[in-house]
Amino acid sequence: MPATERAIELALTAAQAAADKKAEDIVILDVADQLVITDAFLVSSAPNERQVLSIVDAIEERLSQLPEKAKPVRREGERGGRWVLLDYVDIVVHVFHTEEREFYSLDRLWKDCPVIEFVDRDLPAPA
Repeated sequence: MPATERAIELALTAAQAAADKKAEDIVILDVADQLVITDAFLVSSAPNERQVLSIVDAIEERLSQLPEKAKPVRREGERGGRWVLLDYVDIVVHVFHTEEREFYSLDRLWKDCPVIEFVDRDLPAPA
């Protein structure tokens, strides 16, 4: 069973919040068929700790402003700013420092999962 509409809404909203803070290489993976604990992973990265934390703050703020507010049930890694995890039950957000993302390679680990398409609304439309 693919990710729920709620999970997709949360993931796309979080992805746009991350993109607005210049997150890099944003990927949303539909892990619903592989895991029972969540429907989607949002994976993004930034080149420094300050930007990682800024992206995390933006995601939390944007999801708390949805009509059906979302707050993380768990946060991990915030002190170091190298890999922050936000668990919203329906989705799990991973914001990595670029070096940690390469090392842990979640994208490769979950490569068999379908990708939920995300297009940054601020990017110019293709000609």
